[in-house]
Amino acid sequence: MSDHQQAVQYLKSHREQQLSDLNDFLCIPSISALSEHRQDVRLAAEWLVARLIQAGFQNAHLDETPGNPVVVASGPHAPYRPTVLIYGHYDVQPVDPMAQWTHPPFEPTVIDEVLYARGSSDDKGQVYMQLAAAESWLKTTGDTPVNLKFLLEGEEEIGSIHLNEYIQNHQDELAADFAVISDTPMFAAGVPAICYGLRGLAALEITVRGPFQDLHSGVFGGAVMNPAHALATLIASLHTPDGTVAVSGFYDGVQELTLKERQAFASLPFDSEAFRQSTGSPTLFGEPGYSPLEQVWTRPTIEVNGMWSGFIGEGRKTIVPSTAHAKITCRLVPHQDPEHVLTEVCTHLKTHCPPGVTLEIERGEGDPGTVTPLNHPSVTAAEDAIEEIYGTKAAYIRMGGSIPVVVTFQEILKMPTLLLGFALPDENFHAPNEHFHLENFFKGAQTIALLWDYLGSRDPLEFASTTR
Repeated sequence: MSDHQQAVQYLKSHREQQLSDLNDFLCIPSISALSEHRQDVRLAAEWLVARLIQAGFQNAHLDETPGNPVVVASGPHAPYRPTVLIYGHYDVQPVDPMAQWTHPPFEPTVIDEVLYARGSSDDKGQVYMQLAAAESWLKTTGDTPVNLKFLLEGEEEIGSIHLNEYIQNHQDELAADFAVISDTPMFAAGVPAICYGLRGLAALEITVRGPFQDLHSGVFGGAVMNPAHALATLIASLHTPDGTVAVSGFYDGVQELTLKERQAFASLPFDSEAFRQSTGSPTLFGEPGYSPLEQVWTRPTIEVNGMWSGFIGEGRKTIVPSTAHAKITCRLVPHQDPEHVLTEVCTHLKTHCPPGVTLEIERGEGDPGTVTPLNHPSVTAAEDAIEEIYGTKAAYIRMGGSIPVVVTFQEILKMPTLLLGFALPDENFHAPNEHFHLENFFKGAQTIALLWDYLGSRDPLEFASTTR
């Protein structure tokens, strides 16, 4: 029996123990958003340290931060093989509203091979899946095919407040050829997926000012510019009628999809009408020339997140408001520069500002999009591992949202990230009755164990040649 067959067999023969240990982990109410659970968050971190040591990571320990501790560990090291950083989080979301839970959120319950508990899929179940995969190698061979490092935080659900500073201060200890995160979903049941791209974000807030105070619309209306009208004009100027962004320079750096990518997206079992119905919108609308998946995964956008002005209470108040406000965010794709995008949007707004009002712009944060090349060794190895365990080819997907730590890995540690999650999109992350299908928990652990084997024979120099 080969080494990787031994590792997979170990996982299969220890399922009851893995599920028992995961249940113990899930029983800890490590809700980082609530101060009364601060000790529970620490307890979850300490549980992970003890379990990593039991698995064979003898140097596993807590590193303190100004907030919740970070769990770090590393296994056997050899200079001739790749190094992988495994990231995850052990904190969970609050459970409200409690009345909608069919089972107590911190009393794990299995029904029809589905595990119900807060954190089961986001992200304790997937963190433990990674731990179990590593343990299968250490218990059967005493070694791992790649050099493994763990970085597990307790503040992801509150914005990873102290993680960037920690990574900045521990670059040598965290150095790796690439990172793996299992905190994402498969595309659908039976469709395991490799996520290789994320959109970034750039934010701003604008205020349009007119008269020094609200004015009587009968006395002054028609003689002064209404800031609400001016704001509406500005917002409308950001797009052409067909939904294309009208800001000069906005698409600078945007790369067109390859034929392979478009074919991969088109082959996914995606129902546009079901997607529309899930939104409640009367029709889909977006940049022409792209499918809905391409629009949300691979195209940049400008979205108004909120607008307010004047009197919005019950009844009628006939005024010309003195100010109008809007919050705007841009979803960015890889190779767009957030600062450049913000500058171009600000220039556009100033240029199109109507007369009779003044415009104030507050620039917010900006993070770039990220992409891992499809020819990266981690991607090709994940393809092989998925096909062997699931008996089907992996789907290539991107995600329309952002995962800030991926940007941190890219910018500070100079390494790409493989997003390889095994939850399903409808498993109620952040909602009542969060759950995880055990088939994907067990198969996910086996896939990860094989991934390390397929990477172990690769020359570390291959990673540098495909990263940037």
